[in-house]
Amino acid sequence: MRVLHFYKTYYPDSWGGIEQVIRQMCVGTGRLGVTNEVLTLSRNGPSEIEFEGHTVHRVPLDFEIASTGFSFAAVRKLARLARKADVIHYHFPWPFMDVAHFLARINKPSVVTYHSDIVRQKKLLRVYGPLKRRFLRSVDTVVATSPNYLASSPVLKRFAHKTRTITYGLDKSIYPTPSEELKDKWRAECGERFFLFIGVLRYYKGLHILLDAMADVDYPVVIVGAGPIEQELKEHAQRLGLTHVKFIGAVQEDDKAALLELSYAMVFPSHLRSEAFGISLLEGAMYGKPMISSEIGTGTTYINIDNETGLVVPPDDPEALGAAMRKLWEHPELAADMGRRAEARYWELFTAERMAENYHALYLELVAKPR
Repeated sequence: MRVLHFYKTYYPDSWGGIEQVIRQMCVGTGRLGVTNEVLTLSRNGPSEIEFEGHTVHRVPLDFEIASTGFSFAAVRKLARLARKADVIHYHFPWPFMDVAHFLARINKPSVVTYHSDIVRQKKLLRVYGPLKRRFLRSVDTVVATSPNYLASSPVLKRFAHKTRTITYGLDKSIYPTPSEELKDKWRAECGERFFLFIGVLRYYKGLHILLDAMADVDYPVVIVGAGPIEQELKEHAQRLGLTHVKFIGAVQEDDKAALLELSYAMVFPSHLRSEAFGISLLEGAMYGKPMISSEIGTGTTYINIDNETGLVVPPDDPEALGAAMRKLWEHPELAADMGRRAEARYWELFTAERMAENYHALYLELVAKPR
């Protein structure tokens, strides 16, 4: 079984949530006998590398329009790699991918993991809409990443006849075990007790809401990650005089694992549907941390069940977010109980092994289906 994944970014150039999911898919299904390859765009020119048991083909990124990368070489490479693949696995949204699918004349069993609706580019969406619908009609199966997202996405409702749900999963065994020396370093920098946010600093992550909430509470918050609005957020924090919020930028995997272990709770204030799931939220559950998230009709509330694994607040509500943080901070026994339930839910629903088994079964089904 040979599976070709196609997405705009991947390791080692980019370390976002979707990249992590594709990585976990490749490693997990690889253990079940699948040979995985990933085709992606890169600013660093063409190359072919081996990464954790699968091959990554990188072709040059030629230009970008509205955060959509384009590559002339990708169409030719997709056509060539598809010839020896049994299944083509697309990762949506990426409008250029739809174009490449048709230009490369793909006629292999195909699946698209529907990671998110397109939320922000409303005008471009009207132009792109017909192509999007044609692309989703052309693939064999669409996969929603949570029952919440399937129920709330108007696009997925339109393709409900060919859509199934396979949630994301993580493999804790591939996360590094941080040394005591490294944890001591982060204790010295961040303190013994802190709220943690991990993610790319983008507009939909709701970090401005978190900063506004912090104007009325003085609990320590550690923000891990870099991104396009990093400077804007730092200036906002400075205007509010927030000395108890630390921006520590992007970190290595062992540092991230140390911070996850040391943190008191995860705070995840994403307020728009662009946040379709929340991989770092799931990482918090995997490490047994209570969580705070917003109800936005997506997978975040499939990971975090209100008053069970953490607290769920209305989106874009600094007062409610601050009150939730206060409740967890002032009731450590409650927080610890929620963290234990969060970890139990991870082991029940969100392991990489479970995700890999579900995708492997889907691949076999697609290959066996008459064309």
